Amino acid sequence: MGLRSIWRRTKSQPRTDTRYPTPLTAHQLWMVSLSAPVSRDHDASRTTLYPFTRLDDDSARGWLADQWEITSREELVDRLDELSRSGYRARAQRLLGVAPLAWDAALYVDIARRGFAAGLITEAEAWTALKNIVPSVVSAYSSWQGYADHYLLGRKVWRDGLEAARDPSPPAPQAVADAHLRALLDPANRASPWNLAPWDSISRPDRAR
Repeated sequence: MGLRSIWRRTKSQPRTDTRYPTPLTAHQLWMVSLSAPVSRDHDASRTTLYPFTRLDDDSARGWLADQWEITSREELVDRLDELSRSGYRARAQRLLGVAPLAWDAALYVDIARRGFAAGLITEAEAWTALKNIVPSVVSAYSSWQGYADHYLLGRKVWRDGLEAARDPSPPAPQAVADAHLRALLDPANRASPWNLAPWDSISRPDRAR
C-alpha cells in the first residue's frame, strides 16, 4: 500500500475523541507526555492515551510488530519489563557512566500506549503500566528540561549503536530530534503537552483539566 493510500485511509478513520471524549486529568496527561519526545509523526496524539489523532488500531499492531517484534500480550509485557529494569540505559552507563532513564521511559510509555491501541492490554492496564514508571522518573529528574536532555543523550547512544552495526534502516538525524525537543520545551508553544502539564503537576493533587 502506497503512502497516499495510507494517508487517505487514515484520514477516513474516526477521530480519537469520538471513542475517548473525556479529557485526561493533569496526572494522566503528564504520564502520557513522557512519550512526547517519541511522538513526532503528524498523526500522533500527545494529549490522549490512544497514540493517534484518529482511530487506527491496525497501525499500532503493525508498528509493534515491525519495530519491536511484539505480536502478543506476553511479548509486550516482557518488553515493558525490560525497559523498566535496564533498557538502553545500561549501554549508556557502560559507555558514558550515565544512565539516561528518560530515553527508556519515553519508549516504555510509547509502547504501552500502542499496546493499548493494538488491543494487547486494556485501558486500565495501560494506565497501571504508566503509573508504575512514574516514581523512577520523578526521582531521576526535576524538570522537563532535564528529562529532555537525558532523552537526547540516550537517543544518541542508541543511534551511534545502529550506525556502528551498519543498520540498513537508519533513524532520523539527531538534528530532527533536537528540533522536536526544542519545540516541546518552548514556553510559547501552546500545543506542547509539557506546557499543558508542567513537571511539578504530577507532585500535586490530581485535577480535571
